[in-house]
Amino acid sequence: MSVRGFAAVALSLFTVGTAIAADLDEKKAPTEKAAAAKEAPFFLFADTQISYRYQFPTVTPGIQIERPDGSFRSREAPKHILNISHADAWAYGTNFFSLDILKSGSQFPAGTTNTPGGIPAVSDYGNTEAYGLYRGTLSLNALTGTKAFTVPGIVKEISLSFGFDANSQNDAFGSKKRDVVGGLNFAFDVPTGFLNLSVHAYKEWNRNGFNTQPDRDQSFNTVPEFEIVYSLPLTFTRLPLSLVGFNNIVLPKGRGISDNPAAFAFNPARGLEFLSRTNLVLDLGKLVYDQPNKIDVFVGFQYWRNKFGNQETATFKGTEEKSFLAGVAVHVF
Repeated sequence: MSVRGFAAVALSLFTVGTAIAADLDEKKAPTEKAAAAKEAPFFLFADTQISYRYQFPTVTPGIQIERPDGSFRSREAPKHILNISHADAWAYGTNFFSLDILKSGSQFPAGTTNTPGGIPAVSDYGNTEAYGLYRGTLSLNALTGTKAFTVPGIVKEISLSFGFDANSQNDAFGSKKRDVVGGLNFAFDVPTGFLNLSVHAYKEWNRNGFNTQPDRDQSFNTVPEFEIVYSLPLTFTRLPLSLVGFNNIVLPKGRGISDNPAAFAFNPARGLEFLSRTNLVLDLGKLVYDQPNKIDVFVGFQYWRNKFGNQETATFKGTEEKSFLAGVAVHVF
């Protein structure tokens, strides 16, 4: 399994793009609006980017090292991550898609439990994961043709919010996560940059390769989920720097439904999951070539408590991650 794949830089771009488009539209005279309506493209804003980031150290729940005194600690490994993301804004809302391809170090080996007797067969190289995510919004103001869903000075926009996540990973656990989310998105009225909060209902299905069939497929309880995304330009530095990040909270989602109570040994109750990432992003294209939104470089920090909902015990580690990351992003069109 992986982080939820939020490419916060791209999210900031399409959010800002939507706001700019709305501001320009309000300032146009009626005749200008009519002419613009005939010539305006379908997408008010679109951005596609490819990025690479290196992250270390990362942990995986249940992968641990036993100390000489019999206690355990988390095993750590680096990850190389290639991301492709796309964001756009149109008259009624926004779309965002992100795909992470994550390659772990050999400390987290590829492998399977699909062998006779379910004995794990592991390799001497790291596992690979694909993690995709989609989020969409529909503006309630645009749908109703009113400003009823604006609270001046507090909330600029309230939108319907929806999406899904999906992943696949070739390790012994063999996660096959599928989730859907739906709820409301609140775009707060901040002086510069943006701050968004999504409040969702969250439903997850997954797979546990350590269980025997037919108990590998899991279905978790529907629970509240919160997503906070922000981008804050650091104008006081006089550099094209921004603080960009997200926070994600998933409330306890249960054990994972199974008809076999014996399978609960490998399906412990999940706890509250908290994931946070903050990046310091430098628009290198603007700094060097005076061409903004072309090339970004970034460094950041990620904190993950109760990773995937797993809770740490004296004999089960790898549930708390504190890692640094650095990377580069290229806006291709």
